Amino acid sequence: MTEVRENKMGVLPVKRLIVSMSLPMMVSMLVQALYNIVDSIFVSQISESALTAVTLAFPLQNLMIAVATGTGVGVNAMLSKSLGEKRTDLSDSAANTSLLLAFLSSMAFVLIGIFGSGAFIRTQTSNPEIIEYGSTYLTIVSCLSIGLFFQVALERLLQSTGQTIYSMVTQLTGAVFNIIFDPILIFGLGFFPKMGVSGAALATVLGQMLAAVLGVVLNLKKNTEIHFSMSGILHPRQATIRRIYVVGVPSIAMVSIGSLMSYTMNLILISFSETAAAVFGAYFKLQSFFFMPVFGLNNGLIPVLAYNYGAQERARIDEALSFSVRLAIAIMLVGTFTFEVFPTQLLGLFNASENMRAIGITALRIIGIHFPLAGACITLGSVFQAFARSIYSLIISIARQLLVLIPVAWLLGRIFGTVSAVWWAFPIAETVSLLLSILFFRKVYREVVEKL
Repeated sequence: MTEVRENKMGVLPVKRLIVSMSLPMMVSMLVQALYNIVDSIFVSQISESALTAVTLAFPLQNLMIAVATGTGVGVNAMLSKSLGEKRTDLSDSAANTSLLLAFLSSMAFVLIGIFGSGAFIRTQTSNPEIIEYGSTYLTIVSCLSIGLFFQVALERLLQSTGQTIYSMVTQLTGAVFNIIFDPILIFGLGFFPKMGVSGAALATVLGQMLAAVLGVVLNLKKNTEIHFSMSGILHPRQATIRRIYVVGVPSIAMVSIGSLMSYTMNLILISFSETAAAVFGAYFKLQSFFFMPVFGLNNGLIPVLAYNYGAQERARIDEALSFSVRLAIAIMLVGTFTFEVFPTQLLGLFNASENMRAIGITALRIIGIHFPLAGACITLGSVFQAFARSIYSLIISIARQLLVLIPVAWLLGRIFGTVSAVWWAFPIAETVSLLLSILFFRKVYREVVEKL
């Protein structure tokens, strides 16, 4: 009789499991956040207009990330649950289908990059310098997005089977490449030509492609719990696609809402000044240094919850949730402290003008208040994704970013007539998000976990 090897997600002590699953992703996402900051630091050395242009390009760039990561969430949930149920036919189907979906998604954004980049930037500004910078950057990252989609898909396959150390290796490789080649391609170091904003975009996509190639190698060599086949990739099961997107579409929509929020917030802020939009871009890069580790924790938590849900292990689910929420809040408290105490130093990283510092110091101190609330919301949201209740995450995201954040930001700007008032929309919206997260968490917990 063949002995079935038990997956570590069902047997390791929970706290040790969460750390072992999450830490590699938290480290790799910290490096990714560092890259995001370093990328903008180098771009800001070109000019404040270049930093503003990259900020205006971000909503569409984030839409690519939304499609890639949202699909990955659907694959993650199906694959991990199938492994918990010992259904290798379903887990293999999810793995193979994810590669086809990555290719098709990248082709869609090639068309968007060719025909829509310039028009997208022009909807936000009439400044010809910003339009040129932004459309150039966006065209490159869209038309060469195949690296992004395959990198995310292959990383999620490693994460879903508990091989997070290898997922970390792929993310670190891509991010380190970006950090090294950003200044080389932007400023033309050595025998490389000076490419400016184009160099920043090219460094990004080349790093993604390198990470994707490494992801292929590691999945083929190290990921023994899934099996690839050309037939499985080219002839996907309709039921598999449906299961992936039942979870994935709400996740895609949830992150896409962030793109719409960023786009609308850019319009609100740029009505005050282009510098205010640049401050918003700098904030987004800085906050990722604290949000990314929490997302890494969340990515490690989801397969643990999904696996133990499939294995009917309520006690392990409870312990995993309790530990992760506390850890997320602790990480975010560090972020709040940093934003409150060191805003001048943080803005100095972006070659901030006196006007940018005047706007930015107030912005960072106000926005930083909401970080611990966000940490709790993100971690509670893992329950909705792991238990195929992602619709609740979508509802919360719509309420936070579209029904509260944007209207409140616009209203505060109109009432007080100053950009400083706009920033208060962030802690207000996060408070609403936390209340909804608690409400839906209690509902899902009663419906799913208490019945195990």
